[in-house]
Order: sequence, then structure tokens, then C-alpha cells
Amino acid sequence: MASQLLASSDLLTHVGEHTRPEDAILRKLREETASLPTAAAMRVSAEEGRLLALLVKLTRARTVVEVGTFTGYSSLCMARALPRHGLLITCDITARWPALGRPHWRRAGVADRIDLRIAPATAVLDALFAEYGPGTIDLIFIDADKAGAAAYYEAALTLLSPDGLIVVAGTLSPDDGPDDQDPDTVGLREFNRLVRDDPRVEMSLLPIADGITLIRKAD
Repeated sequence: MASQLLASSDLLTHVGEHTRPEDAILRKLREETASLPTAAAMRVSAEEGRLLALLVKLTRARTVVEVGTFTGYSSLCMARALPRHGLLITCDITARWPALGRPHWRRAGVADRIDLRIAPATAVLDALFAEYGPGTIDLIFIDADKAGAAAYYEAALTLLSPDGLIVVAGTLSPDDGPDDQDPDTVGLREFNRLVRDDPRVEMSLLPIADGITLIRKAD
């Protein structure tokens, strides 16, 4: 029955109809994001945004790290879910796309909770290790190039608090088999194998959007 449900072309419509709708600020940012030429491959869906906000609250996160800002839709979802003095540190390699989200962050009243860093993800993660130390980050959301996913995961695992959560988006992206040597495809294969076989963690891959993997440190 599960396979039949996942194969249904009406699944996304069904999910959308049974998910609480966005407010005007989120909807406006998502619509602006959808108009961009790169949006199809990079945007976070409303359902993913709702899940991220819920995970921030469920984990009682106070410090969140996001690898891959794009237009800041997911940043906004998570920042809103943080407590008043919580902090979201988000990074991207370009300031172009996050600039679209900044006005919406301000409009939502959470701009002061968001620390945007324009730099390569590995450099930001290394800097966070120096600033915060190991085992200090409550939730880490990775939604960046899959060629670097394994490296981001290893750095995130070091930063993650004992009861923290790593959330990785895009883990069910298309794979055309062994002949597909696209760097992102190869990187995603490596990441999925690494996490599946890693005795240091417990994980679950959820068939939401293009795949979301939840990871926590093993007891």
C-alpha cells in the first residue's frame, strides 16, 4: 500500500491540501523564489518548511546551523520556530539569493536571530568549530551541493550536541545508475552509503519532497 501511495501522481496535491497553509510572508517569499531560473532544483517546499519549523521546536533547539541559504525561505521557517534569544547561523557562497529573503526576515521580525555568512560551507563549519567547539549545535540543516555532502556531514556530526539533530534535504534526487558520474550524483551516493552504514548514528530517510534524511547520534 505504501508503494502505491508513493507512486500516485496526486500525492503532492494531497499533502498540500492537508498541510496548514503558509502565512502571507512565507507565501510571498516562496512565490518570489519560484520565479527564479534556478528555483526548481534549489527551493524548499512549503511542506519541508513546515517540517523544519516543527523539528526546531521538537528538539527545543536554541542554536541552529543551516548549510545552504538560497533565498532564505527555510531560514525564515526555522528562525521563527526558535525561542526569542535563539540563533540561526546560515551560510551560502553568494549573497545574491539571500538578498531576496532579507526583507522578509525583517518583515517577520526575526532578522536579529539570523547570522548570514557568505563563504564556502566547509570554511563556515570550520569557523563554527573554532567559535563554539564540538557538541554544541542543536540542529543542523544541510541543503547544499551534494558533491560536498559527505564532508558537510562529518563536520556537522562533530558540531552536533549529544541530543541534536542533523537534517539533510535532497537525499532522494534522481540517479541514472553507475554511468551517471555527475559530481552531485556521485556525492549523494557516497553520502547515502556513509550515513546508512555509520555506526555512530541513527538515521531515517523520509520520502518527503526530494527526500529528507534525519540523523542523530547513537546512544
